This record gives sequence, structure tokens and C-alpha cells, in this order.
Amino acid sequence: MRHMLIAIVDDVALNLKLLEHLVARLPGCQPVLFDQSAAGLDWCERNDPDLVIVDYMMPEPDGLAFAERFRALPGKSETPLLMITANTDLDLRYRALEAGINDFLNKPIDRTEFLARARNMLRLREAQKRLADRAAWLESEVSKATAEIAARELETIVRLARAAEFRDPETGAHIQRMANYSRLIAAQIGIGAREQEILLRAAPLHDVGKLGTPDSILLKPGKLTALEWEVMKQHATIGSEILRESASPVIQAGALIAWSHHEKFDGSGYPRGLRGEAIPLYGRIVAIADVFDALTSTRPYKRSWSVEEALAHMREQSGLHFDPALLDAFIRALPQALQIMAQFRDEDEAPLPARAASRTPTAPGRTNAAADDAVSRSLHRVLQ
Repeated sequence: MRHMLIAIVDDVALNLKLLEHLVARLPGCQPVLFDQSAAGLDWCERNDPDLVIVDYMMPEPDGLAFAERFRALPGKSETPLLMITANTDLDLRYRALEAGINDFLNKPIDRTEFLARARNMLRLREAQKRLADRAAWLESEVSKATAEIAARELETIVRLARAAEFRDPETGAHIQRMANYSRLIAAQIGIGAREQEILLRAAPLHDVGKLGTPDSILLKPGKLTALEWEVMKQHATIGSEILRESASPVIQAGALIAWSHHEKFDGSGYPRGLRGEAIPLYGRIVAIADVFDALTSTRPYKRSWSVEEALAHMREQSGLHFDPALLDAFIRALPQALQIMAQFRDEDEAPLPARAASRTPTAPGRTNAAADDAVSRSLHRVLQ
């Protein structure tokens, strides 16, 4: 069982001895004596007394100054302070109360009164500590419960995103890469850490609406007809419908991203044809992250482009498909983006340097007609 610490500060040795004797009559209490108030303050700063008994008439700092400095110490605002004084002046007592003194004892000290007041103040301290322990326990339990809810929410989001991914011929780590690219862009433009985390968790929901797209269209290896494209484009609205009206900030952000990440900066996107900054910021960010990863990933209907090819094309689309400022932010963070690409590389792919060395890709604009046609189909499928 913990001893209750009682600090006694008095510059008169006889008074210290008397108070030590009286405190010994309080069960479970340990007196700590100081004949200099500065030394008592120093000890109190480094320890946690349950009660402090201080004399008023002492060399600097006196009892009033001691009380003021004691209350200014971290964690000492509620510790009981008992002042002993022979001065019965009311003005002094008012100033002592303002300085943080809780109670007074007059000299000469009456043993019965001292023990009663000390016990009362120690009971107060014990109640404070029980309340603080209870509050800390409740805070810990709430924190654990909140973390469990957040973990379950994140698991649901990931599983929902993976469900959409399994219906679409995308690479296995696509959602991790594009989500981290999105957070990277957000960090580059100064978005706060909390919003970055929301974006990281919500970005994988961008294509959840493909759960409502027919397989005959979603899995078609070739170029889609105009009518098929109209059906395909409905996945943006379907995704928003699936996610909207949620109480979760992450899923709310996912709904916003689902319907806005196919909008284009020049107004030629879908489903609403929004232009410029009328497109939600999250949607403009995810558009860049999604297209970059799509271009640099292997799909059944396309080869993977090199980073140089992908960025060259995306620069051409700055101000058309992409927000120029956000694209510039992403390009500035390219070293971190490449780290993300390596960290979340698909298991069936070789490391980036080996892949780059093992092939010589045909870039857009080359004269090989078959290659140009394949690239054109790839671009149309990836970017629309």
C-alpha cells in the first residue's frame, strides 16, 4: 500500500519536530521535512505530495510566495495546501486563499484540530486520485474502443475496395499504391495529417461502383463501344450511391471521390462535367494517383508504361485532364512515389530495375502502327 506523502515546510526546527510527531499519528502517512522553503519547492517539483503544510512567516519565499509558486508547478493545482500562521489578519487570509491555500491552522497548534483538518484534506486528496484514476481508465477504454471501431471500419473499407478490384482486371496492389500516391500529393500541398489519413483510407473506394457494372463490359478486353462507355461511366454514380449518407468521415470522403475522380480539369469528364476547382479536391488528387498507377501497371489489355512515359503523357494532360498545381506537386514528390511503387509492387512483377532492363517499350507517337493502335486502346481504357 502506498504511503501518503506529507511535505512540511517551516524554518523553525521545533515546529518541524512537533508537526512530524503529529503526522506520525496519521496512519499510512510519511512526513518529509524542509527547514528552507526553496528546498521544499524544489522537492515538490520533482515529487507528488498528498498534502503540503507550510508556515507563513519564513525567509523568502514566505508562505504566500511558496503557495503561488507551488500552484504554478505542473500537476499541483489540486494538491491540498495547509497554512500555519499566528497572524489572524483577514486581509492576509484573503490573499492566502487567492494564492491557493486551502485551509489554515492557528498557532499554537491544537493537536485535535490539526489531526481532524489533516485527515479531511487527505481524504480529499484520496478522492481526487481515485477520480483521476477512474478518468484515466475511462479515457483508456474509450481510446481502445475507438481504435477497434476504426480498425473495423478500415477492414470494411479495404474489403469493399478489394471486392470491386476482383471484378476489374487491375493489379493486386493498385489500391495501396494509388491511396499512398494520393496521400503523398495531399502532404505536398499542405493538407493536415488528419485529412491525409482520411484520404489514404477513402481513396481505395474510388471504383467501388464497378460492383454494379456488367461483366460483359467490365471484363471486355477490347475497346468499348459508345453505348458500353455510357454504361461503364455509370460506375461513378453507382459508387457514390453505395457510399453516400454514411456517418463515417472516411466513407463520406469515399463517396465524394467515387463520383468525382473521373471529372477532368477542362470540364470534359464525367458524370457531371465539372471544371477546374469546382471538382472536389479529393477527386482531383485521386485522378492523378489513379491514372499514374494505371499507366505504370500491367493490365490484361495493356503493358505497363515506364515512369518517364507516364509522366510525359500526364504533363501533356496538365490543365486538360489534371489540375496543373496538383500534378506539379506529384512530380516534385516523385522520389517518394517511386518508393511507394517499390514497397507495394505486385508479387508477380520483377523489381523495377530488372523490368526496365528487360524490355524496350514503344512510347506513344512511334511509327509502328500496331504498337500505336495498342497504345491508343490502352490510353482510352485507362483514362476514360
